[in-house]
Amino acid sequence: MSIQESTHSPAKAAGESGPARRPGLILAFLCLAGFMTFLDVSIVNVALPTIEDELNISTTALQYVVTTYGMLLGGFLLLTGRLADTLGRRRMLQTGLLLFAGSSLLAGVSQNAAMLIGARGAQGLGAAFIATAALSLLTNNFEEGPARNKALGAWGALSGLAAVAGVTLGGLLTDGPGWRWIFFINVPIGVIGALVAPMVVGESRSAQRSKSFDVAGAVTLTAGLVLLIFTLG
Repeated sequence: MSIQESTHSPAKAAGESGPARRPGLILAFLCLAGFMTFLDVSIVNVALPTIEDELNISTTALQYVVTTYGMLLGGFLLLTGRLADTLGRRRMLQTGLLLFAGSSLLAGVSQNAAMLIGARGAQGLGAAFIATAALSLLTNNFEEGPARNKALGAWGALSGLAAVAGVTLGGLLTDGPGWRWIFFINVPIGVIGALVAPMVVGESRSAQRSKSFDVAGAVTLTAGLVLLIFTLG
């Protein structure tokens, strides 16, 4: 993700195509996409005792239900950002939303620890695509200066609010329809978001992207980041 590259008028951004710009709608859409990804960092916490009892999983496995999401989200930020700049930011946003929705469905129907942890990892990867693409689209659609600062401020505020809201919403869903709904709730949001994205925000790529993509280097760096986060966690 190359935030510094989008310093000129967003209407003239290289490689950009799509619907007429509606800054308010673009801001709301991208902030909500980011909000969903950060919400899932904490939404599962309140449900852990219920998940432990129902799936009969160990305390160690239960910890991975929480940490795997963060490890994949953090570890893949650089790679997903590079892919977004190269292949298209909106395309990668849609990819992330669909992956997030599909893995949320898988998490909701999980019957054992391995299935749930794997689904949480896929969620984290989808979240990495969403976060990097959405933030890059945000900077690409708002000119450097007050407009961009306000947009980034809104993004940051909602991201912080998501952590608090996750705990509250997680408790309400666990006590209400059940813990599986902390995942099921993401499915329609992710699918609808992927479908409406072309109507809201135009496609864009980095004007400075190279034609070659160092897959081996990107994968090696990402693997190192994941291992580092895993070790620190």
